[in-house]
Amino acid sequence: LALALASLLPTAGARRSQDLHCGACRALVDELEWEIAQVDPRKTIQMGSFRINPDGSQSVVEVPYARSEAHLTELLERVCEKMKEYGEKVDPSTHRKSYVRVISHDGTKMDLSGVKFDGDVTSSLKFACESIAEEYEDELIEFLSHEAENVKDRLCSKRTDLCDHALHIPHDEL
Repeated sequence: LALALASLLPTAGARRSQDLHCGACRALVDELEWEIAQVDPRKTIQMGSFRINPDGSQSVVEVPYARSEAHLTELLERVCEKMKEYGEKVDPSTHRKSYVRVISHDGTKMDLSGVKFDGDVTSSLKFACESIAEEYEDELIEFLSHEAENVKDRLCSKRTDLCDHALHIPHDEL
């Protein structure tokens, strides 16, 4: 019996780590997409060279601010703070962990039945989020600078394998 339990422990630990990193990746993308949606679509930022060309013109273009590299980089520096608004939910049939918002963006009541919300959960999630944001910063900016479909699946499952088990996770909206 002890041998059987010992053989299961590394698998459970690996799965717990995979659940955490997958959940952090999905929550990170959700938060970034929500933040992008909050920016006035008419707001722009000037990009390009501010040098004067020989003909007297400048190579400056205005791009939408919400999906600009400058804005996305700024968001990536602070978005993982939002992980304190998440809790851990365990699927009773598969025992897989997922991470859900415990505080809604708009103040509506949330169903928190079965959600564990404590400092250990939020600090682990925040640490995983920061690791992912740092390691995959270029990919996040690449996907989010264009209005891509299914960024969560494309980034968290296909590009990074953080959620290779999770291609069946339902697409939820915040």
